Amino acid sequence: MNMAFEHVDYTSLSVPAAPFSDPSIIPSFPKGKVPRHVGVIMDGNGRWAQQRGLIRTEGHQAAEPVVFDVIAGAIEAGVRYLSLYTFSTENWKRSPQEVRFLMGFSRDIIHRRVAQMDQWGVRVRWAGRRPRLWKSVMDELETAMERTKHNTTIDVVFCINYGGRTELADAMAGIAREVRDGQISGDRVTKKMVAQHLYNPDIPDCDLLIRTSGERRTSNFLPWQAAYAELDFAPELFPDYGRVPLWRSIDHYTGRDRRFGAIK
Repeated sequence: MNMAFEHVDYTSLSVPAAPFSDPSIIPSFPKGKVPRHVGVIMDGNGRWAQQRGLIRTEGHQAAEPVVFDVIAGAIEAGVRYLSLYTFSTENWKRSPQEVRFLMGFSRDIIHRRVAQMDQWGVRVRWAGRRPRLWKSVMDELETAMERTKHNTTIDVVFCINYGGRTELADAMAGIAREVRDGQISGDRVTKKMVAQHLYNPDIPDCDLLIRTSGERRTSNFLPWQAAYAELDFAPELFPDYGRVPLWRSIDHYTGRDRRFGAIK
């Protein structure tokens, strides 16, 4: 079990310029088989800490370098969109202390790492709801999104205060307003119309949905976008995950036969 993250002051981590792998160790995936959009449910931080006699927040701190190792690995594999389930609409049910930590930590990570992401060619995106989300978190997200808006290497979507059912409810509300205002007819709502009212309608559907920690559920993450996604449940708790397990998940994906309901 990886013990390398224990007893580290994660708030003072140096930010290396480009900690990418030796090209010789990056897997050669079949051409055209790499998932365009990967979603990751980053699960297991609290359990990782508890197994080591640490408090839950130390598990979240340990996850920071892993997040960026995953981003680096996704870039190396050729993934174009990466959605990270960072804080769900259900996470507000956690203790006030943990919620405060997660909000502040999310804000600080974005502030601390935006230059690194910009250098890597990351375009920072966000998916979620503004109500309840800390203004300071939103301010950092908006600053990062503005700074990186022209980057084209990979779009990284931080899903903060995100819930899939809430996203669909918001999409339905947007359509209802357009029906009320006479912009569209209520009897002509289509799947394409729903997709156009999602938080980031320009991002393609999720091809591969990964959940760490061994749990086998999707927990309200991208229910519309991941309707036909391939699922991969990684056994590692998220602080033990990283680019190599990500490549393993992508390798599993490349062997899948995706039919989308049709017969080949």
